[in-house]
Amino acid sequence: MRSTSDAGGDCQRGGGEEGPPGTLDPTVRDEGSRRRTFAIISHPDAGKTTLTEKFLLYAGQIDVAGAVRGRKTQRAVASDWMDLERERGISISSTALSFPYQGRVVNLLDTPGHQDFSEDTYRTLAAADSAVMVIDAAKGIETQTRKLFKVCSVRGVPILTFINKMDRLGRDPMSLLSEIEQVLGIDAVPMNWPLGLGDEFRGVYDRGRRSALLFRPAGHGSTQVPTDELDLAAALDGGPPVTAHRVRQELELLDGAGVPFDRERFLAGRMTPVFFGSAMTNFGVGPFLDAFLRLAPPPGPRKSDRGLVPPDRRAFAGQVFKIQANLNPRHRDRVAFVRVCCGRFDPEADLTLARTGGKFRIKGSHRLFAREREAMEEAYPGDIIGLTDTGGLRLGDTLCAGPTCHFEALPQFSPECFAAARCPDTGRRKQFTDGLRQLADEGVVQVFTDREAVRELILAAVGELQFDVVKFRLESEYGVRAEIAPLPYRAGAWVAASADALAVHGLVRNMKVAFDHLGRAVVLAEDPFSIRYLQKQEPGLGLLSFADNLFAPSE
Repeated sequence: MRSTSDAGGDCQRGGGEEGPPGTLDPTVRDEGSRRRTFAIISHPDAGKTTLTEKFLLYAGQIDVAGAVRGRKTQRAVASDWMDLERERGISISSTALSFPYQGRVVNLLDTPGHQDFSEDTYRTLAAADSAVMVIDAAKGIETQTRKLFKVCSVRGVPILTFINKMDRLGRDPMSLLSEIEQVLGIDAVPMNWPLGLGDEFRGVYDRGRRSALLFRPAGHGSTQVPTDELDLAAALDGGPPVTAHRVRQELELLDGAGVPFDRERFLAGRMTPVFFGSAMTNFGVGPFLDAFLRLAPPPGPRKSDRGLVPPDRRAFAGQVFKIQANLNPRHRDRVAFVRVCCGRFDPEADLTLARTGGKFRIKGSHRLFAREREAMEEAYPGDIIGLTDTGGLRLGDTLCAGPTCHFEALPQFSPECFAAARCPDTGRRKQFTDGLRQLADEGVVQVFTDREAVRELILAAVGELQFDVVKFRLESEYGVRAEIAPLPYRAGAWVAASADALAVHGLVRNMKVAFDHLGRAVVLAEDPFSIRYLQKQEPGLGLLSFADNLFAPSE
């Protein structure tokens, strides 16, 4: 990234053809205030994608909700559009879903939960203004949840928590609240409270409205559930006496000793409002979605090399946070996901690609709903645009109408798995290399060349499942079969010295020199210790360890 010291630069001053520098547009401000852009994060199997599907059900975007796993006759979830996702029952690629709800425009980013695809999640969080953290009531805070929470914390993303699967045998709600506070280091404030646990879970008590919501099962969770609103005494009457006694005691404890909700602390990431429910049965989904719209923040200022950029600046600027090829396999297209950071997007506007200073011609702009899309004639801060890209855009690029700036760079995490990729059909070599180059542009894997083995390419990834995705997509989207074999390397570093200078320095045994897509030399090693040893023994190489840097060297 460029220096952020020039806080008074052109990007901060704003402006463009529609107004003088510094102009703030009230229309942009009003439209931006209607947007809610958020990511859903969780550990695998906590119910994240099921909750996403139920949001669409309650927003009226689908008539019948599917399930992540289930009978073959059930509908597949709308957010998991890739065949491999439906085959394995996991989210592999982040998905953008945009829809209206109660006078708002909701931009929902469904992210992969599996740690092998976490880099895609980290990049997507850069486009979100808030996050919904889904926790399994039986398992509590799990490994991937902690990692994703840390990313949100570093970026200052406020989090709302949905404790899921309350209809199953799980842990005590009080212990779950304590775990959130102890493990994540933030205050957890229950906005509602479960009426019954497991098979006895019948509804929730809204602590703000002082009323109980009782749910009546309907359609095995495929349709909205009928809800009755009662006072607490009436809601508990007729239920198990033990449950009624426990709920009253817990609510008295929360009212007497609990921390009250503080919106400013929530927006600062130091407090999370907590909601209880069951995404599978739809119990508590509607109230949670309504509360989310009240609590989640609209788009705010974004960090750039020119200082904070206000969302209501008249001139448009947006950042590419995801690139996806073959959303529509029939068209073999490539779509760049762009988060609108400020201004009004106009598909007829002249845009500048800040990285090169050259013009970017818009060939198609779309509103996204998983793999479905429709033409987008205008967009405002918080919106996600799908721009047709012929290959000129890269992850993290900033597009501007008017004065240019560079928004805060996207993270690039250290690969821990390496493999050799080979095309057994020499007649399909071009399709093989083109497909890998595209997947590298998307951030699925990093691709290195080995000049001693010209028939092979070296793949680097955060997790081994990414290699399965590469094989699947090469075959299904590019018609190429690939042979992928693991390599023993587990660490690497970029080399600041020239390739010729490498010959002067001695490498540690079992190391390999390769080259990235820009021709920069990298050293691969079987363990991080070897990289550190080489840094100490050969300072002239100027090694920049993968593990020590979130971002690749400047291009």
